[in-house]
Amino acid sequence: MNKYELAVVVSAKIEDDERAQVVEKVKALVERFGGQISDVDEWGKRRLAYEIQKMREGFYYFIHFDAEAEVPGEIEQRIRIMDNVIRYLCVRQEA
Repeated sequence: MNKYELAVVVSAKIEDDERAQVVEKVKALVERFGGQISDVDEWGKRRLAYEIQKMREGFYYFIHFDAEAEVPGEIEQRIRIMDNVIRYLCVRQEA
């Protein structure tokens, strides 16, 4: 099992309950493929480095989890097509 950090930037144009649903869907994806979530770090609303889809701000979430090596690829495939997710990045953390 490897340790991973999944960064997700969610649209600032949606309501709070909708944003919570997006984060829950991402967490459910991690667990569906056998990942064990250890921590979810919510940074809140931040200014983006550059404009994306005519938006200047987004809500940042960092999900730390343990999983097998093929799990991040499976998760990224599904996050790629999710509405309201502006950007995402999954990286392996050094032990």
